[in-house]
Amino acid sequence: MAVRGINKVILVGRLGKDPEVLYIPNGGAVANLQVATSETWRD
Repeated sequence: MAVRGINKVILVGRLGKDPEVLYIPNGGAVANLQVATSETWRD
């Protein structure tokens, strides 16, 4: 299976709690995390 694209995200802040890693049926992994920041941004 070919990879169609890669998304890159940079998050800056503090973790609210430890990340939770879940494994989905096809063998992939998903991480849930909380990030706190005091910065604001408007587009």
